[in-house]
Parts: sequence; structure tokens; C-alpha cells
Amino acid sequence: MLAAPSATAAGAWTEIGSDRADPLAESQGPTSVEVPAGSSNRYPGIGTVPASVSSRGWNHVQQPRLEPRRRPRRLLRRPLHQDVPGAVAGRRPRSEFVHTFGPGEGLNNSWVAISPGGPWTLAGGYGTVHLDHAVRDVRGCDVTGPTTLLCSSDDPAGRLFGITRPLLRIDLSAAPDGTSDVSGRVTALRQLPLRGGCSGTYEAEGIDYDRRTGTLRVIVLSPGFCILTDSKTYRFTES
Repeated sequence: MLAAPSATAAGAWTEIGSDRADPLAESQGPTSVEVPAGSSNRYPGIGTVPASVSSRGWNHVQQPRLEPRRRPRRLLRRPLHQDVPGAVAGRRPRSEFVHTFGPGEGLNNSWVAISPGGPWTLAGGYGTVHLDHAVRDVRGCDVTGPTTLLCSSDDPAGRLFGITRPLLRIDLSAAPDGTSDVSGRVTALRQLPLRGGCSGTYEAEGIDYDRRTGTLRVIVLSPGFCILTDSKTYRFTES
């Protein structure tokens, strides 16, 4: 029997379309690029990781080498490994920042979210944000407002919110400043689309909110052979 969710809200984001997602080049963390104006969006995947980085064991963009399968109740405040956006496009030198694990720190840095203008950064794992509800398998989060995040969860069980692979909203009590903890209220908005020609387990991946158009994009990979043909980047608008 599924446990009753602490907070749910259906229909807050309406699906408006989808595009095929290449499982090698568009399967992890989508990013809308605002500068320079007119830049195309980025869709990194395992096939876009530079050889100099993958040779050292890194095989996920905005994810660690060993991907976690469970999420704690806290969110990390700084990225484990992050490349500047321009480096992906080859327009500027790549900068590399490697975070050294502290005592008891887990391998669960599966996403990175940077607020507009860059005053604060959040990533998965531990730190200054305390959630009011457990979450699981969060694959991506993006900032949609001064104190608001939208996150994609790959939770396959559905016991936390009554639905599998939910789209989550996290409302922070204040913008993180690195000096004090803040609380986060978790709401399950809807289930992510799980459609394709193959039966099996779908996999929710990265998420991006494009402030220029108000469009939310979430990658969902299809099971089996259909990962090559049916994987999609779904587009949503707030209703």
C-alpha cells in the first residue's frame, strides 16, 4: 500500500510537446544558455564528456562517477565537479573545480542548480537546505524563482508521493547564503511522461527551466531498445 503524500498538486505544469533525445548526446542535464543572446540550448550526455575527463572515471555531466540511488533529506550547497557552460560549446577555456569529500559525505551529487546571476548554487547531497519530506533519486533541479526549485525524480517505487517518477517543487524559506540553514517544502506536482514503444523501466534524467520562454524541459529515457528511438525531452508550461 502506498503511503499518503505530504503534499501534492496535479496539473501545475502542462505538457506542450516533446523532442527526441539522443541517448549519448542528450541524456543527462539540459541547460538553457542565455549569454550571448540567441544561444542554443545544450543537451549533454555520456558521449559529450571530454576524453581527458572520462579517462579519470567521470562519465556524467553534473553527476559523479558513481550515481546514487537514494536521496537524503538534505541538498548540497556546492558542486562536486562542474565545467563552465561555454566550455561545452568550445567558446572559452574549460575551468575545472573538484570538490574533496569531507567525513561522512556521500556519493550523491547528481545535479547542480545555479540561481540567476550566480549568487547561490545548490547540488544533491548534504548541506544547508533541510527538506520537510524525503525525496528519492533526484536527477536534476533548476531554479525557477528567487526561492523555488523544480526537480525531476527517478523514484521507481512511488511510495513517497503516491506516483512514480514525479516532478517536484521545492519552496525554500529563504535564498541560501552559505551562513545559515534554510528549510524546503516539497510538493509533488505530477508524474513525468512515461510513454514509448517498449515495456520496461523508464528513466527520468535532467531538467531545465528556460526563463526566456517560461518553458520547462525534462529528459526521460525509454527502456530497452527504445532508448535509441523513443527517448524524449518533454516540454511543459505552467498552467
